[in-house]
This record gives sequence, C-alpha cells and structure tokens, in this order.
Amino acid sequence: MLCAPRGFCAGVVRAIDAVEKSLEIYGAPVYVRHEIVHNKYVVESLKTKGAIFVEELGDVPETSAPVIFSAHGVPKSVPEEARGRNFFTIDATCPLVTKVHREAEIHWRRGRTLAFIGHAGHPEVVGTMGQLPEGAVILVENVEDVARLISPESGKLAWASQTTLSVDDTREIVAALVARFPDIVGPHKDDICYATTNRQDAVKAVAPQVEAMIVVGAPNSSNSLRLREVAELAGCRVSLLLQRASDLDFALLNGVTRLGITAGASAPEVLVDEIIDALRARFDVTIETVTNAVENVHFPAPRELRVRGQPS
Repeated sequence: MLCAPRGFCAGVVRAIDAVEKSLEIYGAPVYVRHEIVHNKYVVESLKTKGAIFVEELGDVPETSAPVIFSAHGVPKSVPEEARGRNFFTIDATCPLVTKVHREAEIHWRRGRTLAFIGHAGHPEVVGTMGQLPEGAVILVENVEDVARLISPESGKLAWASQTTLSVDDTREIVAALVARFPDIVGPHKDDICYATTNRQDAVKAVAPQVEAMIVVGAPNSSNSLRLREVAELAGCRVSLLLQRASDLDFALLNGVTRLGITAGASAPEVLVDEIIDALRARFDVTIETVTNAVENVHFPAPRELRVRGQPS
C-alpha cells in the first residue's frame, strides 16, 4: 500500500532546482552550505554535477561562484559573513521556514520571548533561533521542558515550531504551554508545513491496514523520522526507516502480507521504485495507492535564478 502524498515537497523541489539551475546558469562549481536537503542520494547526485557541499562558509575559498544556503534556513550571522567575504549567495530556504523566521522577528519586535518547539541541533532550529539575539528564544523539545519554563521578565511569551515535527507531539506541547501561560501568543497559521502534515496523515490512514511500514528517508531527516514514529504509534509491529533498497533486511518481513510504503519530503521517488523492485524480486507484489490529499503547491525559484545572466 503506497501512501500518497509521499516524497518531495515544494520546498525540497525548489531547493534542488536552485542548485541545478545555478550549475546550468553559472557553471560548476557551485558551493552549498550544508546538505541542500537531508538525503544522501540527492546530495551525491548533485556532487556529480559540480556542487561542492560544505558545513560552514569558512570551508569556501575566495570565489565568484554561487554559494547556496540549504532549504533548512540559516542564522542571520551566515549571510552577514557571506557579505563580508563578497560572496554571491542564493538563498534556497523553504518559504515556509522563512515564514517562521518572520514570525519570530515580529514577536521579538513586540517585546515577546519566543518559546520555539523543535529538536536541538537540527539545522532548521539553529537557523530560526539565529534570527534573534541570544536569549530571545527558548528551545522547547518536550512537555517536560514546558514545566521547567520560566516566564520572561516582560511577561510576554509567544510560541512557534519547527516545520517538520510530529503533529500530535507538537499539539501536546502547545496544550501544555497554553495551560501554563494562558496569554501566550501563537502563529496565525500552524508552523508545521502542509507536506509534513499530509505525509503523517497518509501514514495514519495506511498503518492500521498493514503489518509493516517502510519509510524511505535519511536518518538525519526530521520529517522522515517522524513518519516512522507515526507508523509505530499507529500500531505497525515493524516500522522501518530505510535510505536504499540495500538497507532492507528481508527477515523483518517474514509473515508480512500487507506492507505500507511512504517517503519523507526529501526522498526522491526513484528510491521508492528501487525498494519496490527489490520486493518484486522476492515476492508476488500487488500495489494499491492510498491517497489522503492532493498537493499542487509550487514555490518560485530564488530571484537570482529567474533571469539568466551574471549577478550585478
């Protein structure tokens, strides 16, 4: 049973396209700070085309080549450093992450401390917290953190969240925040993105009907990890996160007659096909697609890539 929607979201498509169009317009190499999206297959594919991936700008030599920021977003200090080195930068941050950045700045300008729900160390969390001065954001990872949260001196508190979290876990944390701080201000629209929500809802629809679930995605992909957790919580006795077909342990599928397959928002469909082909080599496979939502979201390319030619 194939979950739909699955795989690439509009933000991931935009980010990958940004690297490919940069290579087409400006030629190789182009530099990319951090993995453009969390998927090894995608990153390795872009490397073969001339993309060079670095973790920090300090790893980029003096160059006139484009320097691209990943879909996860970056702290304000990163573009400031890039300007100081006269880099030509292209920001491939997902527009839905940028929306959270703007919300955070609005709260700060209005004198509110931000309780940010997310996972410590994740690039999106680092980027969002880095939009504001130190101490203006308090990271909240779970309900226990809410219990330890100290009300800010201003008495004004707001909350926002990472875009790729578990919908159910986040709802529980928000409920705890509201219970402790009834005047807390939330976003006008949930920060968890449409693609994360849709993929989790699709897994919830399929998981009760199958004996095992395969989530195609990377171990450092937050949305993929959440999909595996959602499947497990929905009752799948076997819930696997796989990067490639070669990672599949067929012994774990002994006795399984109904299998669910989905893919995280940064996993290409070719990897889903690869796993299905590996299953077909061993089993008699019939495919049923279970559609939970139809997505038609599209984000325009970064402005530097909309007109052919060198930057001014």
